[in-house]
Amino acid sequence: MIELRGITKVYRAGDVPVVALDNVDLDIAHGELVSIIGASGSGKSTLMNIIGCLDRPSRGAYLLEKRNVGEMTDKQLARLRARRIGFVFQSFNLLRRKTALQQVELPLIYLGAPNRRRLALKALADVGLADRWHHKPNQLSGGQQQRVAIARALVTNPALILADEPTGALDTKTTAAVMDTLVRLNREKGITIILVTHELDVAAYTQRVITLRDGRILSDAAPDRTNVIEFPAPATAAEAKLEERGADA
Repeated sequence: MIELRGITKVYRAGDVPVVALDNVDLDIAHGELVSIIGASGSGKSTLMNIIGCLDRPSRGAYLLEKRNVGEMTDKQLARLRARRIGFVFQSFNLLRRKTALQQVELPLIYLGAPNRRRLALKALADVGLADRWHHKPNQLSGGQQQRVAIARALVTNPALILADEPTGALDTKTTAAVMDTLVRLNREKGITIILVTHELDVAAYTQRVITLRDGRILSDAAPDRTNVIEFPAPATAAEAKLEERGADA
């Protein structure tokens, strides 16, 4: 699905060139769940921005589903992002006065899609929030807000979801619930998911962990799940509702 060849990104700090990515080669297949980790300044956010078509490399080639991204106009890139890529951010990026349903409908409004309400309700059901469609962000827990953000990314049926520190603002138990949601969507829908994180226990949920250092890939390996803390899912729907009420308290 993703083919990066010799990707280099150079910024300038005054007259000084700063190499954020240095000749990166990377392949990611359809349906993979991959994490990118690294210290601050390692290049992971720059790599995510290039994969998400939010930035262009200084050198190198990027093919997304066999299409050469470097040959696309800004308008074509915007349409590609809207139709094929979903984004999830650490800060949720929800609108304060909009309900969960209205938040999820926003990408469909941009695309002029029909049946927006039905599609948005389905996306909310897919992340376990079918009964919270009328709630605004201040009526939802942090984990529920992030699941609304995931539903918003999911609603256009993207081939790729990019999650930038999706659990950075969440506690350990809520992090596990959000990651369980992403893992389930990856398995059930076959969506390729790439997440940037600095947390090794979050990276352990993924199939591959790509470690960056100084703009280069240091390693690309299976995760170490030794220290992962797992929380069992509630046994019944009633218990799930009680858990959510506790999170709201």
